[in-house]
Amino acid sequence: MRREATGEWRGWREATEEALYGPSGFYRRPEGPAGHFRTSVHASPLFARAVAELLCRVDEALGHPASLAFVDMAAGHGELAIGVLGALPAHVASRTRAYAVERAARPAGLDHRIEWLPEPPKGITGLLFANEWLDNVPVDVAEADSDGVRRLVLVRRDGTERLGEPVRGADSEWLRKWWPLPSGPAAPEAPGTETLSTETSARDPLSCEGTRAEIGLPRDTAWASAVSTVGRGLAVAVDYAHRTATRPPFGTLTGFRDGRETAPVPDGSCDITAHVALDACAARGGRGGRVITQRAALRALGVSGARPPLALASTDPTAYVRALASAGAGAELTAPGGLGDFGWLLQPVGIPHAPLGELLVDVADHEEQ
Repeated sequence: MRREATGEWRGWREATEEALYGPSGFYRRPEGPAGHFRTSVHASPLFARAVAELLCRVDEALGHPASLAFVDMAAGHGELAIGVLGALPAHVASRTRAYAVERAARPAGLDHRIEWLPEPPKGITGLLFANEWLDNVPVDVAEADSDGVRRLVLVRRDGTERLGEPVRGADSEWLRKWWPLPSGPAAPEAPGTETLSTETSARDPLSCEGTRAEIGLPRDTAWASAVSTVGRGLAVAVDYAHRTATRPPFGTLTGFRDGRETAPVPDGSCDITAHVALDACAARGGRGGRVITQRAALRALGVSGARPPLALASTDPTAYVRALASAGAGAELTAPGGLGDFGWLLQPVGIPHAPLGELLVDVADHEEQ
């Protein structure tokens, strides 16, 4: 309360942590995330069915263990875990232990088969699936000043911002490697900070002033920690993402409230999110990680937006209507410019290439088409 009363300036990471997960934070509210925005899980049961298919492939790669884990990170109200359990064939469901990982309290009436935890269990054999988790791992924001020095952006509870001290240390190194500024003129450099490079001194000295970046190091660390809980199996992170070569020059920090995008204000009234540098997370997660699109991943798992043949309408009208509805849902989940552009980071841990390797080959083939 002292911070709220004084309007103290804080970095976005600290402010977001309190706004989302504090005692009166956004994710403590009873309506849950589904009350404010629509994820792939809420868009269609096809998503849970695809994740169930992925779990079956992991099960096969593991040699059908006696106990197969499914861990749903940032579970909301457990919607994905419920859908996956319902979509599994009986011989897999009977061996599956489902865990929902969420900071909020367990929802009333949740399926008794789902264990509710604040942290993922350690040493699992199976699939850890993090759908839109990393984008809500709080991060600090950096902005270049008029001298090209990246400074920490400070914020108050009402969303007012100002620039603070230069970014230093590990955060500066992360920016240098994963979110470099465009080339520009030489600039004064504080010890341990990142500034503009000197490769093209003819550029406008103010060309990079005001450019922003979200410092993704906490997400790298969070992802590496999540992957470390998998003894054998697969860890998957699904999120809006960008790569080093295409980082947005003014960042992606934003808010959502009541189904609409809004200004990010760290007062607990809205979700605060930013796209994820999944390539950086992959590098920290261990060997073998790769990032693909949701469109490619879901197609490889049997989700398609293709319309059913018109002839089916004559021979079996009911089946045609069902297939048409499924095609519409599949099209939404795989749509360019929408959910289909989400990134899937797949991080295998101690499992053979086949049959999971066949999935990755299929995905690569889809990406090329």
